[in-house]
Amino acid sequence: MSRVGLVVVAGLPRRQAAAVAARLMHSEAGSVVVHHDLRDIARGFVVRRQKSAESERVDRLELAHGCVSCTLREDLVPLLAKLAESDGVRRIVLHLDPTIEPEPVCWALRSIPVQVVGVVTVVDQATWLADATGDEELAERGFGVAEGDDRTVAQVAVGQAEFADAIVLAGADTETWTDAWTTARTSAVLTRIAPRAKRVSFANAVHALCDLPRGARRGRVDRWFDPLLYGQPPLESDCGVSLTVFADRRPFHPHRLHEAIGVLLEGVVRVRGRFWLASQPDVALWFESAGGALRIGHGGPWLATMDDWRAECPQRTVKASLEWHPRFGDRAQELTIVAHQALPDELTAALEAALLTDEELAEGEKAWLRYPDPLVAIE
Repeated sequence: MSRVGLVVVAGLPRRQAAAVAARLMHSEAGSVVVHHDLRDIARGFVVRRQKSAESERVDRLELAHGCVSCTLREDLVPLLAKLAESDGVRRIVLHLDPTIEPEPVCWALRSIPVQVVGVVTVVDQATWLADATGDEELAERGFGVAEGDDRTVAQVAVGQAEFADAIVLAGADTETWTDAWTTARTSAVLTRIAPRAKRVSFANAVHALCDLPRGARRGRVDRWFDPLLYGQPPLESDCGVSLTVFADRRPFHPHRLHEAIGVLLEGVVRVRGRFWLASQPDVALWFESAGGALRIGHGGPWLATMDDWRAECPQRTVKASLEWHPRFGDRAQELTIVAHQALPDELTAALEAALLTDEELAEGEKAWLRYPDPLVAIE
């Protein structure tokens, strides 16, 4: 059974993203745009728009729970599945609300007969870098969010750009020196967090998905153990923007890593990767920051803790075997840091200082398990 092509359009600038979605709709016969406007989700309803070149339908949906995931699960997924089986629908353009990141949406669509042909993110060059490096919550900015949604603008801005196959650049006034510098720095950051993404001007948005590279993501969701560097991002600095790769086999001391978090969030756009703590040796932890916001979560067990690898991904087991440490197994610190103001040497020094010393390593795992662990409260 053939799958209907799905284009996902994301981005904080509402008007420009809507314009890009409309252009993509008109560029191919049989296209339909679907959009859920979440501005009133806190009041218990969303507005759903379904538009083609011939017609438009607007519905006001009352929500029983008032949450984004419920809307996605209970309305969007069934609607897209129905459209995918409708005669005359050749392509669906899913225009996301500005507060939505495309990655969880693509994950939710795995079971329906659509094929993600590309994710397009609209970036306002004049404001994106400030958005991606701040700590303002979506609600504080005035975006409609459900009660209890404490995500920041930076988390959404970075997540939207990072997952894109194509980035549409809009909004910069390059006639002034200040804006030209902002544009250059924004470009340097995007090159490091989304090196595979094609970039086009707003005027050429209709061509955003033409000639995507072979390595384009096309909605594929990364697993926690996948490589952190795709697309060969430049490791040299540009316009004060740097990419630092930190790797070590020794565990972090939980208290010292907790103290280093402030350094990792100051002047930094994005930290992303897996790590392990002496106090939690069995679990791979995931570190993800955007601007001033931080998430720490569980990735899964290290292979070193497992007796049977047969159900594990072959790429993971081969990599682990090649890099196996006689004491730590596949446990490792692997973090990538994109900074716009912080110095790479200072970031590396802060992380190195958080590693166990030779004396602490000699104490052994039983002693490590007794270390106070303030990071447990963050996970």
